[in-house]
Amino acid sequence: MTDKIPAALAGLSWELPRNFLGLEGEPAEWENAGVVILPTPYESTVSYQGGTKRGPAAIIEASRYIELYDQELDAEPGPAVGVVTLPGLHLTSSGPQAAVAELREVYDAILEAAGGRLVIGLGGEHSITSAPVLAHAARLPGERLSILQFDAHGDLRLEYEGSPYSHASVMARCIDDADLVAVGIRAITSDERALIRERDSITTIFAEEMWDNEEWIDRALAALGDKVFITFDVDYFDPSLMPATGTPEPGGPAWYPTLKLLRRVFAEKTVVGADVVELAPMGGNAAPDFVVAKLVYKMIAYHWAAKQTRD
Repeated sequence: MTDKIPAALAGLSWELPRNFLGLEGEPAEWENAGVVILPTPYESTVSYQGGTKRGPAAIIEASRYIELYDQELDAEPGPAVGVVTLPGLHLTSSGPQAAVAELREVYDAILEAAGGRLVIGLGGEHSITSAPVLAHAARLPGERLSILQFDAHGDLRLEYEGSPYSHASVMARCIDDADLVAVGIRAITSDERALIRERDSITTIFAEEMWDNEEWIDRALAALGDKVFITFDVDYFDPSLMPATGTPEPGGPAWYPTLKLLRRVFAEKTVVGADVVELAPMGGNAAPDFVVAKLVYKMIAYHWAAKQTRD
């Protein structure tokens, strides 16, 4: 913020800038940042409760109140790695197919400009995920991308409500170009179940398998290749933790086991990109917004920690 006002006024008590984590100065500038935040407030094919278009702004607002110190890592990974927040991206209203095609072009350009930076998309509805997945897959000639999908739903319908580009079909748009490991699933159709059984490239860990022990974490990691794109639909969490989503499902996983998987994925694999989608903010209850913002920060933290080990 201080670079937008006269130097003589820079020392006043201005509010935190509208950047992820409220970062300002060098850690929030493109040249110095190792992480890029891309807000995409797109909403078109939601099928129950709406509001995902307000998700990115709510996540960024909540993130400004996160403590930068992470006691798990004994560090302040946000300022250390640097996080640049791009302006919100408004996609065409000419239909979901056109919007996804437009977003694919955007991701091709951003990934080219980003170099080795980690790009994290903030949705918006889940239909946007095929764009970064296919963009990343195209940048890995001769190597297969793996998708790690955190979700309550399979999202493997060939189409939903007449559109193959629905949020309920997004993984079906990806599985020809990438392997899929889905965790937390607890709501699928019989056709989706048949597809899971048919394809060796799809590994599904159902939510009921995740309660008695943490063996599922090893299963997920074993099924992933070296290059991983993480897509996190927040309805993965139980509604007691995440009520602010369009299609909540009971019986979802909890916070700390999820973080255990995420930390190991960043440590043991190469995470090429990520997105977090389907937050539908609730008026008068900002707690879910903060949960999602903290989730994004934990991804950034684990990314930073992995870089420290490898560098």
